[in-house]
Amino acid sequence: MKAFIQILPEVRSALDAGRPVVALESTLIAHGLPRPVNLEVARRLEAIVREAGATPATIAVIGGIIRVGLNDASLDYLANASNVRKVSRRDLPVVVAQKGGGATTVAATMWIAAQAGIRVFATGGIGGVHRGQPFDVSADLPELARTPVVVVCAGAKAILDLPLTLEWLETHGVPVIGYQCDEFPAFYSRRSGLPVGARVDTPEEAAAIIAAKWRLEIEGGVLVAAPIPAERELDPATAEDAIQEALAEAERSGIRGKAITPFLLERVSRSTGGESLRANVALLENNARVAAELAAAMRE
Repeated sequence: MKAFIQILPEVRSALDAGRPVVALESTLIAHGLPRPVNLEVARRLEAIVREAGATPATIAVIGGIIRVGLNDASLDYLANASNVRKVSRRDLPVVVAQKGGGATTVAATMWIAAQAGIRVFATGGIGGVHRGQPFDVSADLPELARTPVVVVCAGAKAILDLPLTLEWLETHGVPVIGYQCDEFPAFYSRRSGLPVGARVDTPEEAAAIIAAKWRLEIEGGVLVAAPIPAERELDPATAEDAIQEALAEAERSGIRGKAITPFLLERVSRSTGGESLRANVALLENNARVAAELAAAMRE
């Protein structure tokens, strides 16, 4: 396996010294955000992690090699190349064997982070159960159930079925912790009406729960849900109207599989006059900061 995974010296040094490290996914760079915002945000997230006292490790596949930590040239490649594949766990053997380029989803990033010894990962929103399709379950959920990594997010993407997503996580034993919130965040909105399993108000409180899970040797990861900053929250009714419109367009156009999420996010952004994009960036930045603070607390 070591032949296929390269860890950036800065990241390796931090891991060897026991300093906090935060994994970052790359799908948002290649597929989730428009140019040139994608590259600006990728650099900003790494800067936020550093400012909060941790080392960023953006994860991707470049030339068939799994990279844990990227230099600026690799970030630029992901942001601008047209042949970067969206890579979940199942796709890793393909892109490695074909020596291709791949932007890692939540599931793939979690698995790679675990192989590298990274225990904290910041993303925007996890995948989940799709609306109207209860058997269409994102690979992110089973990854959370089996891979020992903490995922900091703003909930599941609002285009999904949030109640069924939480039911799936409960059934499969994944703790859902609300960071300074009692309700599961709804991505663009701070509230969903759905309770979290436990509330914490500091990184240290979250770290204590996570440490207890590791000591109990319970399989799988932990989901830490941090709501979008209040000043960037979308009106829930506005967001839901845009989502319903996007879902109807996707159905008419026959959009399925990996293409559905980027399609819906782009349509929602268009419908909200770019407000959803600005909200997405704000929650990504907040999650990076929370993850770095949590990674530091877990090292104490």
